[in-house]
Amino acid sequence: MSDDTLMSTAFQTFLQQSPKHAKAWMDAVRALDAASALDAKTQALAYLAVLAALRLESGVPFHVAHAKQVGASRDEVISAILVGLPAAGNAVTQSLPAAIEAFDRS
Repeated sequence: MSDDTLMSTAFQTFLQQSPKHAKAWMDAVRALDAASALDAKTQALAYLAVLAALRLESGVPFHVAHAKQVGASRDEVISAILVGLPAAGNAVTQSLPAAIEAFDRS
């Protein structure tokens, strides 16, 4: 994923202003990704569910584009965002507009 327009300003600032920390963070992210038993699409959809449950909307556009890139459909993205409804409540719906816009745009 290389489209910086989908990356939050906060994360772009982190990458630019603290390159050593960013490298350490990204190394950990890659190692955790490699350790996962999930296929890429399932992992991307699960990650979207976590972002929505934790109300981290700023990361949704970037990760929706990634999910689409690895084969997720629009309906799968929407379902992933909403999967947390029973446990996290309707707060997950806050991520829905950003997810739909990012999917349709990417």
